[in-house]
Amino acid sequence: MSAATPLPIRRALISVSDKTGIEPLARCLADSGVEILSTGGTATLLQDAGIDVVEVGEYTGFPEIMAGRVKTLHPRIHGGLLGRRGEDEAVMAEQSIPPIDLLVVNLYAFEQAVARPDCSLEAAIEHIDIGGPAMLRAAAKNHAGVGVVTAPAQYPAVIEAVAAQGGLDAAQRYELAVAAFNHVARYDAAISDYLSARDADGQVSAFPGQLNRHWEKAAELRYGENPHQPAAFYRDPLARPGSFADYQQRQGKALSYNNLADGDAAWACVAAFDAPACVIVKHANPCGVAVAAEPTAAYEAAFATDPTSAFGGIIAFNRPLDAATARAIVERQFVEVILAPAVSDEALMVTAAKTNVRVLEVPGGPVEASEWRLQPVGGGLLVQAQDRALTADSGLRCVTREPVSEALAEELDFVWRVAKFVKSNAIVYGREGRTLGIGAGQMSRVDSARIGVSKAAEAGLDLTGSVLASDAFFPFRDGIDQAAAAGVRAIIQPGGSRRDDEVIAAADEHGIAMLLTGMRHFRH
Repeated sequence: MSAATPLPIRRALISVSDKTGIEPLARCLADSGVEILSTGGTATLLQDAGIDVVEVGEYTGFPEIMAGRVKTLHPRIHGGLLGRRGEDEAVMAEQSIPPIDLLVVNLYAFEQAVARPDCSLEAAIEHIDIGGPAMLRAAAKNHAGVGVVTAPAQYPAVIEAVAAQGGLDAAQRYELAVAAFNHVARYDAAISDYLSARDADGQVSAFPGQLNRHWEKAAELRYGENPHQPAAFYRDPLARPGSFADYQQRQGKALSYNNLADGDAAWACVAAFDAPACVIVKHANPCGVAVAAEPTAAYEAAFATDPTSAFGGIIAFNRPLDAATARAIVERQFVEVILAPAVSDEALMVTAAKTNVRVLEVPGGPVEASEWRLQPVGGGLLVQAQDRALTADSGLRCVTREPVSEALAEELDFVWRVAKFVKSNAIVYGREGRTLGIGAGQMSRVDSARIGVSKAAEAGLDLTGSVLASDAFFPFRDGIDQAAAAGVRAIIQPGGSRRDDEVIAAADEHGIAMLLTGMRHFRH
């Protein structure tokens, strides 16, 4: 028989935890003359819908026992799934094991159960499926003769294949088998992660003894950071809604590796602000950030920080993209990607004039993807908690003779939030909710301070009366002297240097107010 020839479905076993859409699939099978075996709640649902079903206990001659813990673990089930067509028929006939040609199973909702705050270790263990994964593995292994379906999203294609051709061809069975193995792998990984992070008393450790993660390929990219490097983009199906990976491309050519890396950096930064904000990123660093009453004004101020670097940048908003803002962007600069939690149809009409511009919508965002930040290293993986806090538990502390007013504290809070997303050593100059100059990624903090001043001068921005954030402490007073020469009136920094007294004294000499946060924000 040709691989393209569908195998007929004579008998199907249906047992699902998620019963979404199962009735139309079962009805299609029944209408096609397929004998349906089923268990528990699934059997009851189908019977109530008027679909003929044979209970698994009746089929095997062995009742469900132990409150349903043992129901499908029987040779008549697994033999029907594992029996090789053309090789095992004789033994199957001898043992009265009819073939099962289609398996429709999804597993107990373990991940949803353990996500509940009140889920105990005992309750979690009760949500570990045993028979389901065993059947899925059996059917997937024997996909040469058996179709295996694991998700409601697959039902329409199966219904179409059964209605049009009476069954599934080899390519369809193989694709479903791969999905089934992935489904079981994810399920087992979730159990492993949960149990590995707890002791026998249910006490939780910061990190599991074994870390299992899986990502689903969303796209193959044109190339990686450079044209000679192949690349692909994978999504984490467990990421929080509104995470960058949830993007939906509304317009533009295919995304590149660098587009996605910079888009993620921009999305993380713009998520740090409650007021309407715009972040422009170039090569993983913010080159302009601003908050304002509405998106267009935020963009105008962010762009003015560093128009040169903004060219070919990634622009992110934490408010919907409207036509006025879209027009301000495309009429002023070349932009690679525009990101927003929503994009109006009018805005798309504006950006359509620049067909290469990628416009991405991330509904429900911006949010951080997960509680951990992962960084691959050679042969391993660094894992740390996300950098969510702003200051130490002790809070902000003014250490200079010059006081910090409430209005000045708000300005310092803004540049401090930006500094979290600038590569170390990071220096951010700003005023009135906008950046004026950013120094990033230097080996010396004073060099970053000089670069920030230089950037402001190039953009024609006056730093007189500005505020400054440093992501880590000043090791010497030279950074303070540099800030004073630029016209800075207040500084926010973690403190903690052996020379804090000298640094504070320098601030007092220059009449600069200084807040210490007690917490640094290195970003490598």
